[in-house]
Amino acid sequence: MRPMILLTTLVPWLALLVSCGAPPKPPAVDESLRRPANTAMAVELQVCKNDLQNTRLRATESARDAEATAVTQANIAALQLALKGLQAQHQALPPTPQANSIITIRFEYGSTRVDIPKDIALDWISAAKAAPLILLRGRTDGQVDSPIESHMARARAAAVSDYLVAAGVKPSQIRTTYQPTGDHAADNQTANGRALNRRVEIEIYRAMPVSLSAAALPGLTTR
Repeated sequence: MRPMILLTTLVPWLALLVSCGAPPKPPAVDESLRRPANTAMAVELQVCKNDLQNTRLRATESARDAEATAVTQANIAALQLALKGLQAQHQALPPTPQANSIITIRFEYGSTRVDIPKDIALDWISAAKAAPLILLRGRTDGQVDSPIESHMARARAAAVSDYLVAAGVKPSQIRTTYQPTGDHAADNQTANGRALNRRVEIEIYRAMPVSLSAAALPGLTTR
């Protein structure tokens, strides 16, 4: 009888001890209130956010491209305007005069005969007709200045002048000069050199030479 009473007394304590040793149960969750992260609405919302961000980025890039395009177009317009200005200035400038041309006619020893193939003479005769001035310089291969050498140099210049006039050049366009010795084009001590020195130089002017006084020259002063 005594053991039964003792067991009855211990039962509540044992139940309390067992209940204290067991882990607590998690709180109950109402499954009807749960919203899964991968629902169709959540996925669609995230896609819309991404599209909006991409659209903003594209708009920013488009604005930058438009600004760069505007700057490029402005630069092109400025370059075109500058080019037009340069072209206008170039057209307003007077034409650059062409350089004079010099043709050399060779002669046999002791001869004043002008012998030039027509196909060679056509170009420079045409230029001579259009030139305002033609200067002829007669030369010989003389070693010393003498009346004979002077006569030969002058006769050669006159022969070329007659040749040009016969070809249609006006006599008023022609001036002649001569030098019997010196001013050699080659070594006058050799046969080949002397053959090159027996010559008339034809200088065809593209424009009339202008005579400038010392006072007209920049940087010069007269007393």
